[in-house]
Amino acid sequence: MKQKKLMLLGGLRYLIPVIEAAHKLGYYVITCDYIPDNIAHKYSDEYVNVSIIDKDAVLAVAKEKDIDGIMSFAVDPGVVTAAYVQDKMGLPAFGPYESVCILQNKDRFRDFLTKNNFNVPLAKGFSSVEEAMSEKYWYPWPVIVKPTDSAGSKGVTRVDRWEDLEDALRTAFSHSLSGHVIVEEFIDKEGCSSDSDSFSVNGKLKFVSFSAQRFDDNAPNPYTPSAYSWPSTFTKNQEDELSSEIQRLLTLLGMRTSVYNIETRIGTNGKPYIMEVSPRGGGNRLSEMLRFATGVDLITNSVRAAVGDEVIDVEQKTYEGHWAEVILHAEKDGRFVGLDINQDFYNKSVRQVDLWVKENDKVSAFRGANDAIGTLVLQFESEEELVDVLSHQNMWFNVIVK
Repeated sequence: MKQKKLMLLGGLRYLIPVIEAAHKLGYYVITCDYIPDNIAHKYSDEYVNVSIIDKDAVLAVAKEKDIDGIMSFAVDPGVVTAAYVQDKMGLPAFGPYESVCILQNKDRFRDFLTKNNFNVPLAKGFSSVEEAMSEKYWYPWPVIVKPTDSAGSKGVTRVDRWEDLEDALRTAFSHSLSGHVIVEEFIDKEGCSSDSDSFSVNGKLKFVSFSAQRFDDNAPNPYTPSAYSWPSTFTKNQEDELSSEIQRLLTLLGMRTSVYNIETRIGTNGKPYIMEVSPRGGGNRLSEMLRFATGVDLITNSVRAAVGDEVIDVEQKTYEGHWAEVILHAEKDGRFVGLDINQDFYNKSVRQVDLWVKENDKVSAFRGANDAIGTLVLQFESEEELVDVLSHQNMWFNVIVK
């Protein structure tokens, strides 16, 4: 029997568990991007130097290598390219190519939600700073300014007044691959927003999760998530309503079998909002965290689905306790000295330390997801204990930088 070949777009460390899962299944793994030194390439069977946003170049390589499947797990810029290759080669697909393009473009996604009567913040897309500044009458302050096509909170700014808008627009444009930004009404949230992974099989949501997304107010970019916890702060009724709306969205778009990274929130007006849906695993090890918390293996099943193999044991399960993932980061630019963890806390609550830097490595202040230096996986007996630890992290662990 021919060994199945899986192409993975990107080379970030979040692909390492995907590669490991593929190897356990006996698949041959090809990774590709234009950065040969990316860590995931050390784990794949083959590396190809090609830009993951060049759809036709990736398609040419995919045909040459005679691949059986392609995915862009945790790598947002490659999702449209993966869908394009799936479409052109008749490979197992997340869903229709046009639907994936809608999901991956914040401007088009907001327009689709509006036309189909979902709850949507007021939003408008712009192709230049000048265009955006010419419509002073429109802005529903405060607003969020962000690129339409970037992930990891890069280029995202909250703006409360006209005088700060131009700088925020220039920042967003500098992070946009397509030269397009979206400005949207800032939705004040009830409790914590959610960023977590879910999974559909033949278009039906089989596993849906919601997290409590937490932030470091002292970070240079306070809109970059610094921790996640499960269960969420939503009520069951709110989760049920969001699940129903997510299912309605997937049905309208004709989505098929895929993992999704989904961001949602409940507004202070009581309305549920679907903020983003992307047919890929989330960064920050979200699918890994769900495997810790529920035992459901979204990573292995994403790999199986990508090459057309049967998805196994994807079903809704409850969380085994209260779980949190802390995104380790530096508060300032400098050199990494060490990670100090209280020993009693370590013995009781720490389930895994995943540190990506070593002593004296250069580290940057936390301006975006790419400035993370590792993660802590934590388990607690109660929500109260979880909230207390995350609210007073420096009592239990500290990233030391000089």
